[in-house]
Amino acid sequence: LGNPVRLIGGPGQENDITRAHELIDGFDATATLADKGYDANHLHKKITGQGSEIVIPPKRNRKVQRLYDTELYKERNLVERFFNKLKQFRRVATRYDELLANFMGFVKLAAIAIWLR
Repeated sequence: LGNPVRLIGGPGQENDITRAHELIDGFDATATLADKGYDANHLHKKITGQGSEIVIPPKRNRKVQRLYDTELYKERNLVERFFNKLKQFRRVATRYDELLANFMGFVKLAAIAIWLR
C-alpha cells in the first residue's frame, strides 16, 4: 500500500545499498522491488536466500543482463509516492536536525502521520 514498515537512517553521504541487508532482514515477501541502485550480487544472494523474487532492473554495465518483471516493477511508484509525502514535512525535507537520532525521530513521527491519513 506504500506505507512504511521499516525506516533506517544513516549519514547523508552514505550509499543506500550499505543498509539494504539490514532493511530487508526478517521480511517474508514474495517479491523485492528496488531501483537500479540496489543491483548488486551480494544483495541478490540475500534476497533469493530469503525466498523472494528479485524485481530490480539491471545496471547498464552488467555483463549479463537479468530479466525482471516489468509489470510488477511499476508498483515501485508507491515507494516514491511515500517519499514525496514525507518531503511535505518541511523539517524532513530540509533536515534541520544535525543529530541522526533527532532527525529519525521526526521522520518516524511524519511516517505515523502518513499512516493515519
